[in-house]
Amino acid sequence: MIEYEKKVYEEIQLWRKKVLRPSNRLNQLSKKVQIKINEMIPEKAHQIITDSMKGMVKATLMGSDMTTKTQPMINLSLFEQDELVKEKLTSYRKTAVIEGAGTGAGGIFLGLVDFPLLLSIKMKFLFETATIYGFNTENYEERLFILHVFQLAFSSDKHKKETFYMIENWEEEKNRLIDMDWRLFQQEYRDYIDLIKLLQLIPGFGAIVGAYANHNLMDTLGETAINAYRMRILR
Repeated sequence: MIEYEKKVYEEIQLWRKKVLRPSNRLNQLSKKVQIKINEMIPEKAHQIITDSMKGMVKATLMGSDMTTKTQPMINLSLFEQDELVKEKLTSYRKTAVIEGAGTGAGGIFLGLVDFPLLLSIKMKFLFETATIYGFNTENYEERLFILHVFQLAFSSDKHKKETFYMIENWEEEKNRLIDMDWRLFQQEYRDYIDLIKLLQLIPGFGAIVGAYANHNLMDTLGETAINAYRMRILR
């Protein structure tokens, strides 16, 4: 098992470099494009996104129905934990793809429905992931950690670096946290996915985009969650 942990440590270092690498010109240009896209999206869509993010953050911090009833899995090896989380990711990714294709096929109105549905899928995956890695999601600090993992997966390069530092030094940083800045949280997430979600609102074409986007978004979340918990466990 020590050999496996060495392998995981090397994977974490590669992931760390990927997250912290300097922003390139393409990413900087993309940010400018995002600002223009924000102006094109209907106000109703902006409101749905804002309300969904606010509701999700509130539900996560309160525990709500997202809290898994399963007790933390404390007797598993890191290898067993990783494999279980990967199985969960496969299952949740399939659900997200089906949901994205279905709502994307319906054009703008059903496309907007996809946003809160996908948020729910992502958060349920994160709660299950925390439990598999042995953390109790009934604890407030664990729910805060989940939100930071989510934010690390879906935010700008600048904010990724800040969030990564929080996660990497969680035991020291968690005591300084009281709540999440949900406005910044939702803005970062919205900017991250605006372009792909705008394309999803196009009838017909949106089905392909919706399935592809949700597949990739779940993969991004899965990679981030697995490595964030691995890093925390191996510190």
